[in-house]
Amino acid sequence: IQTLKLCLALALFAARPAVADSDPLANVLGEQGAGLGAVMRAEGSLYRGGGTSRDLLPLYLYDDAHFYLHAYRAGVKLVNGENDHVNVFFSQRFEGFPYDRVPSSLAGMEERSSGADFGVSYQHGDAWGAVYVEYLHDISDASSGNELRLGYNYDWQSGRWHVRPYLRLALRDDKLNDYYYGVRRDEATAERRAYMPGAGVNTEFGLYASYAVTERWRLLGGMGATHWSSGVRESPIVENRAFQYSGALGLMYDFSPQREVWPEKNSVIVKLMYGQSSDCNLIKIMALGCTSTHTLDNTNIAGVEVGRPFIRRLNGWPVDVVGYAGVTHHDEDGHQPDFWQANAYMKLFYYGFPWDKHVRTRIGFGAGVSIAQRVPYVEQRDQARRGRNTSKLLNYLDPSIDVSVGDLINVPSMGETYAGFGVAHRSGIFATSQLLGNVNGGSNYIYTYVEWKM
Repeated sequence: IQTLKLCLALALFAARPAVADSDPLANVLGEQGAGLGAVMRAEGSLYRGGGTSRDLLPLYLYDDAHFYLHAYRAGVKLVNGENDHVNVFFSQRFEGFPYDRVPSSLAGMEERSSGADFGVSYQHGDAWGAVYVEYLHDISDASSGNELRLGYNYDWQSGRWHVRPYLRLALRDDKLNDYYYGVRRDEATAERRAYMPGAGVNTEFGLYASYAVTERWRLLGGMGATHWSSGVRESPIVENRAFQYSGALGLMYDFSPQREVWPEKNSVIVKLMYGQSSDCNLIKIMALGCTSTHTLDNTNIAGVEVGRPFIRRLNGWPVDVVGYAGVTHHDEDGHQPDFWQANAYMKLFYYGFPWDKHVRTRIGFGAGVSIAQRVPYVEQRDQARRGRNTSKLLNYLDPSIDVSVGDLINVPSMGETYAGFGVAHRSGIFATSQLLGNVNGGSNYIYTYVEWKM
């Protein structure tokens, strides 16, 4: 509380216009940019005996004039004015039963899973801060509930510090509260009565902060307190306490091109790829210790991606940074219907080899996010064998090696055309991330590709 009061007092002397909503990652990148990082979240569980939950949130960040991706939230900017914004978005909801251990208060109950919301928001900001209203509706197979948020934020900038205190009211309907904190009649026991909390209003306050360690590295943090409605607090599966506290601490690398402009910033890269499933471990594939494909199935992928150069010769090193987004088609060989997958990732290319002047050779490594219409068959098969869960949304890694086609055939005009091999890897970061479904495992596809600059 004292920290919040201090930030509000200092803000009187360091005001700046701001427009922001309930998204804690809003304004981290500014108007346009991209970033990667990770945040550790800690939160006192609302469930009786749930203790403190800890979660790794991988940060995939991208902002431009029309679209944004902020880790667990992606949206379209319908109105992007100087003071007024209107967005539509999809967002992950971080509620549900603990995944790592089930407290006795929840024993025998049907699992309540985290949901996904579709939302629309309106924000108005000026030098005095920003006010906003958001409407969210669950579109997953979870609660089908609704929530209306009314909030106020204030952005304060001083040197390397950016601090945003906030205050929020959340009006939640009975479907939302009953799903997560209710006890159905068939779940009641002698120690746990049937109960439905009904609709209610939550109050939340706290602050988000970032600190520029260097021009590109940033420390991120935040803390908050939520006062839940009386109906939820009186549930037999909920710890009846005044506030639920949460905190987060993380690190982010900012790839925004404004900080180091690419000379050909308007160029576009097109990448075509085709690959086959592999049961090899990713590390063994990268070390060329295992390169077999189609050992247990005959599933394949084919895709097209579009890239945008972000940084050339990072810090003067022979390292370039490119952002990619694209779609991949899965041929499931009759095991299930074929489907599409979307990927978005940032990729570093190293090309400082002794023979670079003769044949440019690049080693690349990409990291980002992948969402599929269906869980790939190879993931379903392997996870079922191990008794583990699956998720359509997973972390995406893309190691590769390629050479310049123009250098190989001595055609200078094709110097920026590359051909090579890569691995399309999906995984859940060892079951450490609720955003990724707490998945431990994934899939690998070894692919060939060609890409060129337009």
